[in-house]
Amino acid sequence: MNDKNFDFMRINKYISSSGLCSRREADRLICEGKVLINGRVAKNGDQVSVNDRVTVNKAPIIPSSEKVYLAYNKPRGLVCTSEKREKNNIMDAIDYPKRITYAGRLDKDSEGLILLTDDGDLIDALMRARNEHEKEYSVTVDKAITAEFIKKMRQGIYLKELERETRPCKVKKTGDKSFDIILTQGLNRQIRRMCETLGYRVKKLKRIRICNILLNDLKTGRYRELYSTELKELMTILDITPQNQR
Repeated sequence: MNDKNFDFMRINKYISSSGLCSRREADRLICEGKVLINGRVAKNGDQVSVNDRVTVNKAPIIPSSEKVYLAYNKPRGLVCTSEKREKNNIMDAIDYPKRITYAGRLDKDSEGLILLTDDGDLIDALMRARNEHEKEYSVTVDKAITAEFIKKMRQGIYLKELERETRPCKVKKTGDKSFDIILTQGLNRQIRRMCETLGYRVKKLKRIRICNILLNDLKTGRYRELYSTELKELMTILDITPQNQR
């Protein structure tokens, strides 16, 4: 469905279609009273039409029909936030001419692949933990890696701070102090916490793959549009209807 030709749409989808945020984040903004429909405070479940005026924090929201899908190599030191008070925020660094946002985060001390888009459905699909989509990382730690370390990382580790146990994952030693790891969940600073639990400290962490999208030789601080073939495969993996068919 072309987003400019619809009768009615749920307010959270309408907001996510603009590229401002995911539907989950839109729900939060609605609950906080930051969304207005024709001047009145919106409620979750409200329906809007193309003739309605929707604002978030007083800024108008306009759904886009032509979606943007980018792969970006985030440098270390950038923060995944659109908060302007953070001088190292990722959105200012990218400075893309159209409103987009990140589909999943990397912490400030990590680098590598991030997907950026204005497609709220893609953002939601990537952020849903139950989807168990793969993300691959290249990691360097502060001391020699042992067979026991690899074994425990693969089996899953209880993280006391989060009161959660990590899912079993794939881990491959790539050097005396380095390894690659494939996760299907995204707990807060998960790899760093896993390593710290086993007495190791992460020196470098780079994400090199999200589902079928590879970082490859994309230079640090640069972005590229996703190729049509890899975007189609990604949509299939995430079970999303292509945008031109919605």
